[in-house]
Amino acid sequence: MIIKDICQAIDSFAPEYFAEDFDNVGLIVGDAHNKVSKALITLDTTEAVVDEAINKNCELIISFHPIVFKGLKRLNPTDYVSRAVIKAVKHDIGIYATHTALDNIHKGTNRSMADQLDLKNCEILVPKPASIKKLTTYIPVDDTEKVREALFAAGAGNIGNYERCSFTLEGSGSFKGNEESNPVKGKRGLTHLEAENQLNITYAAHREPAVLKALFNAHPYEEVAYEVETLENLNQQRGIGMIGDLPKSLSQKDFLDLLKIKFHTPCIRHSVLTSNKINRVAVLGGSGSFAIKKAKSLHADAFVTADLKYHDFFQSEGELLLADIGHFESEQFTKQLLYDYLKEKIPNFATVLAETNTNPVQYT
Repeated sequence: MIIKDICQAIDSFAPEYFAEDFDNVGLIVGDAHNKVSKALITLDTTEAVVDEAINKNCELIISFHPIVFKGLKRLNPTDYVSRAVIKAVKHDIGIYATHTALDNIHKGTNRSMADQLDLKNCEILVPKPASIKKLTTYIPVDDTEKVREALFAAGAGNIGNYERCSFTLEGSGSFKGNEESNPVKGKRGLTHLEAENQLNITYAAHREPAVLKALFNAHPYEEVAYEVETLENLNQQRGIGMIGDLPKSLSQKDFLDLLKIKFHTPCIRHSVLTSNKINRVAVLGGSGSFAIKKAKSLHADAFVTADLKYHDFFQSEGELLLADIGHFESEQFTKQLLYDYLKEKIPNFATVLAETNTNPVQYT
């Protein structure tokens, strides 16, 4: 097996395309064609984690956070980033990062937070806009099923928990080919009427190249008539954060105590407590202050995230309990998430959970 095989397996779960524009995901260090027999899974790739990979004979590190986030201008052993990269290169160890690609899938980072609290009726907190497209094309009646099946095979027609979704209208198409044309139906120079179906099918935006390739390969016409539009529909399978309902109502004090237990932290920064009960909870791993207003608009009673600043807590306004559980704490379950996925996806590939604690924040 080579590193590229593992990268493709991860990408089928958390596509690199799903990552935010500011992010740096995918294979950051190493040759995709190098052989790999074992991978170490970690939240962060520090020099100590690279040492652990060396000691455990791992040729690949699968990390949640990218060790190289901004462009490196120099590669000298003067900072923790460069030291980790230099050591990985020296020992021929690849480094792959998922970060916001894993954040933006329904069963990713934020679902793992929701699962810790046993939240029910979970939905994406901030759905990704402009991520669904619709293809409309016109096909001779006898060729409709062939084209439809090709589009399904390319990943079109998936809506939430349903697949192979499409809609067809019957009609009549007209065309007249010039002297350079080579029509499949009718004759050049003559107007032709053909019984056609209008086929409508949606697909995830990142699948567009494959979907259009399938359309052109399967469609019988020399010139394929088609339209593509970006939909405003909310994509509940892609986006960041999660919101759901607790199994039972809790006081704000009891909810904070629950957070300490579930997220293994002795300390939580939070907004002023009120007598409001906690039923509906929003979660967002990592820095989540940008989603406070969204959580309030969806009537969350509490918003669990990290990296809140002083003025962020004022946005609570007595309506919403804001709980900052810590950056590491909010994303700590991504290791197990990736481990479980790869064990199921590639059961004969060795994966190891890193034992190195990479949390840079300590509590006294």
